[in-house]
Amino acid sequence: MNRKHIVLTGVSRGLGRALLGRFVSEGHQVSGCARSSAVLESLAASYGENVSLQTVDLRSPGNVQDWAETVIDRHGPPDLLICNAAVINRNQPLWEVSDEEISEVLDINVRSVAALIRCYVPSMIPARSGVIATLSSGWGRSTAPEVAPYCASKWAIEGMTLALAAELPRGMCAVPVNPGIINTDMLQSCFGEHADSWPEPTAWAVQAAPFFLQLGASDNGRSLTVPGF
Repeated sequence: MNRKHIVLTGVSRGLGRALLGRFVSEGHQVSGCARSSAVLESLAASYGENVSLQTVDLRSPGNVQDWAETVIDRHGPPDLLICNAAVINRNQPLWEVSDEEISEVLDINVRSVAALIRCYVPSMIPARSGVIATLSSGWGRSTAPEVAPYCASKWAIEGMTLALAAELPRGMCAVPVNPGIINTDMLQSCFGEHADSWPEPTAWAVQAAPFFLQLGASDNGRSLTVPGF
């Protein structure tokens, strides 16, 4: 097996937690973060030495920088950086969404991704290898009512990632990835009880983990979707 160092954000729940479990079970080294220290302690105890988990507030560029320096010092540059962490606004028309809520969506979904790229990608460039996968959405390529801030954030992720792809040296890869529709806390927030009809994160990760692991230079600059979702 080609053991990889994977940096993954938002590992405490949803898609990030499901991916963490799959990657570790396959023997990869995962450096992960989330805001819930209690959940991270539990995950670290469960997964052992193949995980390095740290409490990070992705809204703080200083927190991201400190985390990245620690990770790179311990494990070296990532082979695969997955910018997964995200939040969604409460369902409401755009004119009713507060400035504070819009700021939180954009800070976590967009600004934190830029900070992760700023802190990790320079360490990947000398070897001219490595994959940066940003989590987009179907709502990063289409729109829906009452989730305008979230749509705006994911359209931004698409544009920012495709621009990054044009800046990277040959041999590297940056791709925005639509994970599909999965029953997560965010889907429950906007779909309500109808979210239960969609696949669970653990089932999604069975397909998604190998999909992320096979990404390479030939995929650079492509807007992709996890197959089957």
